[in-house]
Amino acid sequence: MQLTGAEIFLESLKREGVKTIFALPGGVVLKIFDVLHQQKDIEVILTRHEQGAGFMAVGSAKATGKPGVALITSGPGMTNVITALADAYMDSVPIVVFSGQVPTALIGNDAFQEADNIGLSRPCTKYNFLVKDVNDLAVTIKEAFYIASTGRPGPVLVDIPKDISMDKADFKYPDSVAIRGYSPTYEGSRWKIKQAAEAITKAKRPILYVGGGVVFSGASKELLELAEMTQIPVDMTLMALGGFPGTHPLSLGMLGMHGTYVANMAMHYSDLVIAVGARFDDRVTGKVSEFCPQAKVIHIDIDPTSIRKNVHVDIPIVGDCKRVLEELNTILRATVNGNQRDLRKPWWDQLQKWKTEHPLHYDQDPEGQIKPQYLIERLYKLTEGRDPIVSTDVGQHQMWTAQFFKLPSPRTWLTSGGLGTMGFGFPAAMGAQAAFRNRLVLCVAGDGSFQMNTQELATAVIEKLPVKIFVINNRFHGMVRQWQDLFYEGRYASSYLDQHPDFVKLAEAYGAAGVRIEKVSEVDAGIQEALSIDRPVVIDVPVYQYENCYPMIPAGGSNHEMLLADPPDLKKPQPTGKKKTQQGKDPILTA
Repeated sequence: MQLTGAEIFLESLKREGVKTIFALPGGVVLKIFDVLHQQKDIEVILTRHEQGAGFMAVGSAKATGKPGVALITSGPGMTNVITALADAYMDSVPIVVFSGQVPTALIGNDAFQEADNIGLSRPCTKYNFLVKDVNDLAVTIKEAFYIASTGRPGPVLVDIPKDISMDKADFKYPDSVAIRGYSPTYEGSRWKIKQAAEAITKAKRPILYVGGGVVFSGASKELLELAEMTQIPVDMTLMALGGFPGTHPLSLGMLGMHGTYVANMAMHYSDLVIAVGARFDDRVTGKVSEFCPQAKVIHIDIDPTSIRKNVHVDIPIVGDCKRVLEELNTILRATVNGNQRDLRKPWWDQLQKWKTEHPLHYDQDPEGQIKPQYLIERLYKLTEGRDPIVSTDVGQHQMWTAQFFKLPSPRTWLTSGGLGTMGFGFPAAMGAQAAFRNRLVLCVAGDGSFQMNTQELATAVIEKLPVKIFVINNRFHGMVRQWQDLFYEGRYASSYLDQHPDFVKLAEAYGAAGVRIEKVSEVDAGIQEALSIDRPVVIDVPVYQYENCYPMIPAGGSNHEMLLADPPDLKKPQPTGKKKTQQGKDPILTA
C-alpha cells in the first residue's frame, strides 16, 4: 500500500518514538498538518511564533535527552526558526526541524514564500537535507534523527517541498542507517586512558573541568564515582550545571566569567586539568595565553575537532564521556590507594581558604528593595525538595541563577550558553513541561528577555503548561547596563527600558495567573502562592535596578583577575529615558 509523503512523515516519526511536535502551519505544509490533525498518537503543540517552536524543541531535548521536533513552513517560517537552530548548534542539542518548501519545480524561481532553507541553515546545523523524491523521505528522516542524536549531538534540518508531501510511495522505514564519512568514535584509546590515570594519581593540585558533554552522554554517575574515588574537586561550566550535584562537598560551582572565586582560582593554580565534555570556550579560558599556566591538560571529548582547538592538550582522548570515564574508573580502582586526600591536603586547605575568604555574597536590607540574588536563593530553598527543572533567559539573572540555584541532578538546567539568546527561557521551559507534565518547571527571566517571546503565554494557557515565570524586573537590559557601568562611564546607551507592560495584567489578559512581589517580606509568600497555582503564572518581581553580578572576569582578563564588587569610584548615573527618578531609586517603585 502506498502512502503520501505527509503520511510517510507521520509514520516515520512514530517509528522514532516522537510524542510531541512544536509547530506553526503555512501553505506548503498544510498536507502534513491535515494528516497530523487526523491522528492521536503524536501531540501537536501550536506555537505563536516559529522561534518559540524551535526553543520548545530545544527545551524538550535538553530535559529528555531525546531529539526535540519542530515543524514550520517555508520562507519567513524558516527565517524565524534560524535563531533556535543556531542556539542548538552552539550548545550541541539534538533537534530535528522539518521545514516546508515550495514545489520542487519552483525552487530557485523566487516563488511566493520561498527561501533557500538549505543555504540559510548550513552554518547552524550539524547537517541538512532537501528531499527531492518522496521515495527518499523515510530514509532521510531516519538519517536525520541518527545524525542529530549520535556523536556530538546537534540540530538537523529536513526541507520538504510541497509536492513531496503529496506524492505517493511505498513506505518502508529502515531499522538502521550507515552514512559514509560519518562514524563517531565512542571508545577512547586505552593507552591514552592509562596515561590519564597515571597523571591523575600523581597530581597534587588536580581539578575536574566538566562541560555539557557529561550531561549529554549520561555520564553523571561515572563522574561522581571518579571525583569521590580520587577526591578531585569539580568545576562546572554553565552547560554542565546539574551534571554533578551542586551541593556535593567536591563541587566548587560554576567557573568562568561569572564563576565562583574558588572555581576560577582552582583552575588557574591547578597542576592537572581533567576536561570532560567541555570545549574551552572564551567564557571559561579568559586570556588563553595565561590559562592554567602550571597545568597538564587531559581532554575527553567525542568531537575530535574540539580537542586542541583553543588550548594545548597533553593527553587527548576522543570518545564518549560515559564510556571513557567507565574505563578510566576501572583502571583507577586498581591503582588509587586511598591516600588521595592526604596527598592533596595542602590543595584542599588552599581551596577552603579561597571559599571562606571570597564566598558568593550580596547584601539584602530587610526594608530595602529586593535583591535578585535573594529572590533566587529563596526560590531555590522553597523548591529544594521537588527537584525542579529550571530554565533561564540570558543576562544577569541567568548568572545569578547559575550561582545560587544548586541543581542536584542532570537535565534539570535549561539555558542558552554558546549563543546567549534572549527569549530562550520561557519557550524552553514550555518544551520541558510538555515532556514532563507532572514536574515543577521554573523559568527565571529578565524583563527584557521575557518580552521577546511573551506571545507564547497563549500557547502555555491553551496547552495547559503550568510553567512558573519569575520576571527579574529591573527596567534594564541588566548585563548591558553592568558593562556600561564598568567600561563605558555609565552611559546607558539603549539599555534602559523606560516603558513596560504591567506583567500581571499581561498574564491575565492571556488567561494565565499574575503575581507581584514588591517587598522582601512578601518574597516567600509570593513564591508559595505562585507554586500553588495549577496553570501558567507570571511573577513580576521589581528589584534593585543597579545590582551588578560578581565575581566577574573582565573581557581579556585571566581567570585569577576577578572583580569581586563594584569599584569604589563607580558612578551609576540615571537613565536618560522619559521617566527620571532620584539617584538609586527604582522607577517601578517610585513612579
